[in-house]
Amino acid sequence: MSRTVRTASGIPLPQLEILLGGAGWVAGSLGFGAGGGTLVMAAGLLVTGWLFTTVRRRQGLGARLDRGLRARVLRLAVVVGVVLVVVGVGLPLIGQGWGELTVPVGAVVVGAGLCALSSLLGERSFVAVGGLLVVLGAVGALLALNTGGAAMPLGVVGLGGAVALWVAGVRRIGLVAELRERVGR
Repeated sequence: MSRTVRTASGIPLPQLEILLGGAGWVAGSLGFGAGGGTLVMAAGLLVTGWLFTTVRRRQGLGARLDRGLRARVLRLAVVVGVVLVVVGVGLPLIGQGWGELTVPVGAVVVGAGLCALSSLLGERSFVAVGGLLVVLGAVGALLALNTGGAAMPLGVVGLGGAVALWVAGVRRIGLVAELRERVGR
């Protein structure tokens, strides 16, 4: 029984979703307070570390991007990073209660960045997970504006986005198909 395995250089940016999921998990765990939030954050960082080492062991650094494509990907990453910093600093400065929108709006920015990255790299899964992050960000923004507390949007957007990113990353590198194959034996 043969199994199709991608070469170590076959997938561009294989750790991207895992790292973004870890960042989302950290943001989501901030809504739980000091005691429970620390445990939730530790669990998420443990999962992120395990997934990162698994991906790194299987895929290495991933497909090498040519110079022009690498420059466009880096330019997109810088733009998304600058917008995230502006959102993170600017929304709390606008007025009382606007800081609660930081994580939901950040999820929308990252989702839009993943959709743009999809066209650069030709990875359709980035569109799906990017669209899901945009929807989660919109739901989180509605929750933030309706409740007056930051815990609900942080948990929904951060933890929900992290799980979606982790699942998309694991699927994209082929771990889901491998697990399905092992269970089917």
